[in-house]
Amino acid sequence: MSRLIIEAGRSERHYWRDLWRYRELFYFLAWRDLLVRYKQTVVGVAWSLIRPLLTMAVLTIVFGKLGRMPSGGAPYPLLVFCGMLPWQFFANALSESGNSLVANSNLISKVYFPRLVVPASSIVTSFVDFVISGAFLILLMLWYSAVPPIQIVALPAFVLLGVSASLGIGLWVAALMVEYRDFRFVLPFVVQFGLYISPVGFFSSIVPSQYRLLYSLNPIVGVIDGFRWCILGGEHVIYWPGLAMSCGTVVLSLSTGVWYFRRTERSFADVI
Repeated sequence: MSRLIIEAGRSERHYWRDLWRYRELFYFLAWRDLLVRYKQTVVGVAWSLIRPLLTMAVLTIVFGKLGRMPSGGAPYPLLVFCGMLPWQFFANALSESGNSLVANSNLISKVYFPRLVVPASSIVTSFVDFVISGAFLILLMLWYSAVPPIQIVALPAFVLLGVSASLGIGLWVAALMVEYRDFRFVLPFVVQFGLYISPVGFFSSIVPSQYRLLYSLNPIVGVIDGFRWCILGGEHVIYWPGLAMSCGTVVLSLSTGVWYFRRTERSFADVI
C-alpha cells in the first residue's frame, strides 16, 4: 500500500523524481492539447500545412522573386520551407508554452504537481505539427528531385537543439506571464518580428561577416542553418563559430529558464 508523506521541503528535494512520477499527467496534458487543437475543425491537421505553405509562398515571392536573394543552387521554395520548418516549430512551441500556465490556472491553483510538466507538455502539440510539415517537406523534395546529403544523419541533433531553445525561452515567458499578464500582448509581436530577423526567407550568409557572430546570438539561426546543411547540402555550409554561439545561447536560455521557473514556481498558485 502506497503512503503519502507530508514533510516540509520534501517536494523541493524530490522535485526531479516527482517529474518522472507525474509522467502520466504529462501524457494526458499533451493528448488533451492535441484533441483541443484539432477537434471540430473543418480541415483538421491541414492547418499544420496551411500556415507554413502560405508563409513559404509570401517569402518566396518577396525574397526570391522581388529581392532576388541567392538560393545556393536549391529551388527557392525548398530553401524557404527548410527554414520555415524549424521556425514554425519554434514559434508555435514558444507561444504554446508561454501561455500554458495561465491557460491551466484552474489546475495549478488546486493541486500540487511539478509545474514544469505544463509548459513541457505544451511543446508536444507543436512537435506533432512539425512532424506533419516534415512529411510535406519530403514530398516537396520529391517534386524538385532533391536528394539529401550524407549529413542528413545529423538532423536529429538540430531537432533537439530546436526543442531545447523552445523550452528554455518558453519557461522564461511562462513564468513571467503568470506575474505580468501584459506579456501576452508582447509575445505575438516578438514572434512576428522574429520571423524577419531570422534566416527563414534568406541565407544567413548574406549578413556581413563582421556582424554574423553577433547575429548568431539568435538561437534559431544555428537551428535553421543546421537544417539546411542537413537537408540541402551543396553550398549550404554551416558557419561553425555561429553554430557554437547559437548552441551556447540555447544552453544558457535552457539552464537559466529552468532556474527562474523553479525559483518562481512556488508562488504560481497564489498569483495566477
